[in-house]
Amino acid sequence: QVQLVESGGGLVQPGGSLRLSCAASGNIFSIGAMSWYRQAPGKQRELVAEITGGGNTNYADSVKGRFTISRDNVKNTVYLQMNSLKPEDTAVYYCNIQAGKYFYWGQGTQVTVSS
Repeated sequence: QVQLVESGGGLVQPGGSLRLSCAASGNIFSIGAMSWYRQAPGKQRELVAEITGGGNTNYADSVKGRFTISRDNVKNTVYLQMNSLKPEDTAVYYCNIQAGKYFYWGQGTQVTVSS
């Protein structure tokens, strides 16, 4: 079993920054892709950013140039640096990690962008 613990969410003003972290622990054999998703009220969960085991990244158009995904393979942790935050970035953010042939979700962390 794999456990994911997210941290770093909170309330921030428009234009501000936050850094999310997601640490994996447990029965980890091989971590592949690591991703961040988000879900706003009344909307479907959407992919925000992903990073492969080789370090290749992919971003949703709405966050390109503002968000940066990175990973620490020693700590089994994925990060999401969010800059120039907008009210429309308000959502619950979830990490998703591929370990072997399985995918695991974090518990979610609330990000609220409001003045």
